[in-house]
Amino acid sequence: MKTLLETATVETAAGAFWLAARNGALVAAGFADSAPRLLARLETRFGPLEPHEASDPAGAASALGRYLAGERAALEAVPVDLGGTPFQRDVWAALRTIPEGTTITYAELASRVGRPLAVRAVGSANGANPVSVFVPCHRVVGKDGLRGYAGGVARKEWLLAHEKARPG
Repeated sequence: MKTLLETATVETAAGAFWLAARNGALVAAGFADSAPRLLARLETRFGPLEPHEASDPAGAASALGRYLAGERAALEAVPVDLGGTPFQRDVWAALRTIPEGTTITYAELASRVGRPLAVRAVGSANGANPVSVFVPCHRVVGKDGLRGYAGGVARKEWLLAHEKARPG
């Protein structure tokens, strides 16, 4: 039996953004060029998939629109089902506590999850975030400024500028 996914693509100033929900919760989100990678991860997690276009999977498309229009808390209300290991879930939960318009370093994130020496592992968990923007991995920067981002550094810069954050 295939897992039903509701999917949508939302146009943004930073490029097309892809969303996927299952059972009323967002399970994947990222810029559309990352959709094949996200789908592969979902297939590993859930088995065979049956994607269907939907207008507003899990309310994520409308929440994203409100976020882009400046409503600070719009993304927080979207239910997410992240999967992941207990360590990854700890990192992803900590990401959701970083206020919009601010950034923290990977070292600070590692301290927040009680693993101050696990900076690289925290970076890997941050990079494995399945619901980009909704779990704000873009708000984490290197001690010397911006670092990589699955959607590309230019998009990370755009998101931070949209949120009025200053990297570093």
